[in-house]
Amino acid sequence: MSATERYDVVVIGAGMSGLAAGIRLAQFDQRVVVLERHSLWGGLNSFWKAAGRRFDVGLHALTNFVRPGPGAGGRPLTRVLRQLRIPWESLRLGEQRESWIVFPDTRLRFSNDFALLREEVASAFPDQRQGFERLAADIAATTYDDELPAGSSRGVLAGYLSDPRLVDMLLHPLLWYGSPTPDDLEWPSFVVLWKSIYEEGMARPAGGIRPLLDILRRRLREVGGELRLRAGVAEIVRDGTAERGAGGVRGVRLEDGSELQAPCVLSSAGWVETMQLCGSELATAHGATEAGRLSFVETTSILDALPAELGYDATLVFYNLADSTVYCRPEEAVDVRSGVVSCPDNYAGQEPASEGTFRVTVLANSDVWRSLPDERYYPLKDEAWERALGAVTEFAPDVRPRTVHKDIFTPRTIEHYTGHLNGAVYGAPVKRRSGETPVPGLYLCGTDQGYLGIVGAMFSGIAMANRHALVPA
Repeated sequence: MSATERYDVVVIGAGMSGLAAGIRLAQFDQRVVVLERHSLWGGLNSFWKAAGRRFDVGLHALTNFVRPGPGAGGRPLTRVLRQLRIPWESLRLGEQRESWIVFPDTRLRFSNDFALLREEVASAFPDQRQGFERLAADIAATTYDDELPAGSSRGVLAGYLSDPRLVDMLLHPLLWYGSPTPDDLEWPSFVVLWKSIYEEGMARPAGGIRPLLDILRRRLREVGGELRLRAGVAEIVRDGTAERGAGGVRGVRLEDGSELQAPCVLSSAGWVETMQLCGSELATAHGATEAGRLSFVETTSILDALPAELGYDATLVFYNLADSTVYCRPEEAVDVRSGVVSCPDNYAGQEPASEGTFRVTVLANSDVWRSLPDERYYPLKDEAWERALGAVTEFAPDVRPRTVHKDIFTPRTIEHYTGHLNGAVYGAPVKRRSGETPVPGLYLCGTDQGYLGIVGAMFSGIAMANRHALVPA
C-alpha cells in the first residue's frame, strides 16, 4: 500500500450509515473506501463472541417494518432496500409479537397493527380518545420528507392530550429509541419515531444483527467498494488552516500515518467528534465542544430456558417505575427506574434456540463509568446487572436464577468501540439535517445528521451520498 492513495469519497465509520453510503456511492462507480477503527463492522449495531456465544450489541429491533406489496413503495425500509439493491426477502424479518409500555398501575400494549394501540388507549384513557385520534390522524397525514417546525414534543402533545400520564407513556418508547434530550424530544424526531415504531412497527432479522451486517458488507464488495478494518482516522486533512473552516477537505490521515486523499469525506463519527478530527481550534470556533451526555448500561443474560417457557412473551417492554418519565443522566452509575427489556426469542420466525436471551437497558452516568479503575469497574458491572434484573421483576420473571452466562456493556464500552464521546448513543442534542459542516467537502451522516434507528441510519448514509457526493446526470 502506498503512503498516499486517492479516492472519490472517504467514509469514516463502518456503521449502518457508513456502509449504506459506501454501497450507494460504489453503485455509481465512485472509488470509495469505508474506514473502521475496530476489527468488526457495525458501529453501534454490531456483534461479539464470548463463552462460545454470539451477542448482538445495539439491535433491539429494526423499526419501520413494512411488508412488501401495494403501498410499501414509499416507506423508508422499501426505499433503502431499493436504493441499495438488496432483496427484501434476504433480511428474513420476524415481526414483534406484542410489546408493552409499563408505568405504575398502567400498561399499554402495541404491535405492528396500529389498531392494538388505538384500542389500548381507548380502554385505559377513555377521556383522551378523541385527542389521541386527532394526533394519530395528523401524524399519519405527514410524510418522512415533510419539513416540520422544531420544538418540544411535550408542548405539541399538550395541544392534543390533557392527561400527562398518557403523554409520558406515548413518549417513553420514542425517547428510548432516539432522543439525545433529557425527558423530551424534538417534534420532527417524535413524528419520525411515531411513524417508525407505532405506525409501521418492529421486526428482527433471523439470526440477529450479524446476517444484516454480512449482507451490507457483501453488497459493498459486490459493487466495488472497499472496507478497511483496523483503520482508525487520526485527522481530517484540509487545504489551508483558517480557523473558520476556509480550505476544503483534502482527505484523511490514518493512525498508521498513511494518507488517503479525496475531495469528499462523509463522517458518521458525530458532529463534535468529526470537528475535533479537523483540529481543536476549528472545533472550538464552531462550538463543537459539547458532546451528548445520555448513555446506557445494557445487560444481556443467557438463560437455561426461553422467556416464553418462563411465562414471559412480550417482545419489548419500555418500562418506567416512577410516576412520571425518568429519562435523564443519573447522578449515580445507573438508574434502574426506567429502561427497556428486549427478548429476541419473542419475535416471530426466529431460529430455534436451546437457550433464552433477556436484555435489560438502563440509564447510566458516563463520567462515573469512564473514571473507574478496573478493580472497581468490573464489580460495578455485576452490581448493575443485579439491580437491573431486580427492578424488572415488577412485571417480568426474575431470571437471575436461570442465568447461565451474562454480559454487560457500559458507556466506557460504547466510547471505546464507537468513538462516541461520553458513550452518547444518540449523539449531540442538535442535529444537522443538511449534513453540512464548516469545511467544504466534509459532511455528516448517521446519528448527528438526524435520521433515527437502523433503517434511519442507512437512509441517512444514502441521502447524504446522494446529496453531497453524487452529481445528477
